[in-house]
Amino acid sequence: MKAPDLLQRLIRFNTVNPPGNEGEAIAFLEGLLGEAGFECRVFAKEPDRPNLVARLKGAEPGPNLAMISHVDTVPADPDEWSRDPWGGDLVDGYVWGRGALDMKDQVASETAACLALAESGWRPARGDLILVVAADEETGAHYGAKWLCEEHPDEVRCKWVVNEGAGEMVEVEGRRLFTLAVGEKGTFRFTIRAKGVAGHGSIPAVGENALLKLVPALEKLDRQPPRESTPDTDRFLERLLGEVPDDLDEALARVEALDPDLAKLVADPMLGVTLAPTMASASNRENVIPSKAELVVDCRTLPGMDAADALERIAGVIGEGDWEITFNDPVVGTRSDYEGPLAEAIEEWAAAGERDAGILPQVMPGFSDSHWFRLAFGATVFGFCPQSAMPLVETRPLIHSADERVAVADVELMEDFFTWLPPRMLGSAER
Repeated sequence: MKAPDLLQRLIRFNTVNPPGNEGEAIAFLEGLLGEAGFECRVFAKEPDRPNLVARLKGAEPGPNLAMISHVDTVPADPDEWSRDPWGGDLVDGYVWGRGALDMKDQVASETAACLALAESGWRPARGDLILVVAADEETGAHYGAKWLCEEHPDEVRCKWVVNEGAGEMVEVEGRRLFTLAVGEKGTFRFTIRAKGVAGHGSIPAVGENALLKLVPALEKLDRQPPRESTPDTDRFLERLLGEVPDDLDEALARVEALDPDLAKLVADPMLGVTLAPTMASASNRENVIPSKAELVVDCRTLPGMDAADALERIAGVIGEGDWEITFNDPVVGTRSDYEGPLAEAIEEWAAAGERDAGILPQVMPGFSDSHWFRLAFGATVFGFCPQSAMPLVETRPLIHSADERVAVADVELMEDFFTWLPPRMLGSAER
């Protein structure tokens, strides 16, 4: 089965998380891969939240290559869509539906590539090819990749991993570059809480309004912490600009001059900690002065930064006040060095033939299951799912949005890459 057809089938499984209900989709993929010759095992913390691990064993021991993905999606409101979010419609060269870009396109292309390889008779010369299709990525991987790496590490142990996160092609001054994610920023979302004294809304002077205590913090959150460089931002700027400017504001301005969308969607969030207020709550009655008020802020930190680093940047923006700050399930961001066999292979594929492209390493502003594989195994993990038909400015805003869709030409390009990569990394056993 080719990847575009498989993608249409996968979209028609409603795997919105919560609740997920990934079971039927996983069973469908397990059947295809098992019939093709993969050794398939299903692992589940809860029966209706399964994870598929499909393995094609190598002739000799060696480092394993894992191609990972998740089959759950975020919700979709059909009233906001032009088409049925779970219809998997193919219209004018695009497949429409929730998950078309995040990330059933990659599930489909990785699976189709594995089917083609196995059915052709290919087997790795050394090391195993492992296809992991996980549940629950969208709500923290507590039933998915996190649980799988912690509870069944030997089933998914690997040296190299390819996952989601990047792969769009950008054209800059005549150069063609595929983006590639070497890491993800940390998530240090926090809640600012203030306390006061309740009172009747008609007599403001009687109570002590906790909500007003948060106003100074909220006003200051219209700016960001100072920009910071890392080895990853330096490589990004070097490949894009030919140098690393000392002034990072100047660097961002130069990126913006080359490609405003690349600056906004990739460069800007890479260059430091970001703070975005997203939720506020206070009184549950319109005539009651609140005695408690909360403001939730989505804080994303550079890879490797811990809670103390995050607090330092937060304090630098909002200062001190009559409130307390607590982190909400913080996670330190991880990264992989952009070097070694996997980087060399991806560079080789990008440069070949009509693609004639380079690679632009970046750090994802969001978070993915790549984190759990780096943490568990010290694996080299890159986010790379190549696309060239749809530009960056079109794909990124469609993720988690209405009318999500992907170009068939891009799904075919993904399948080409995922079919090419395993023999390049693992060799071919004589049969």
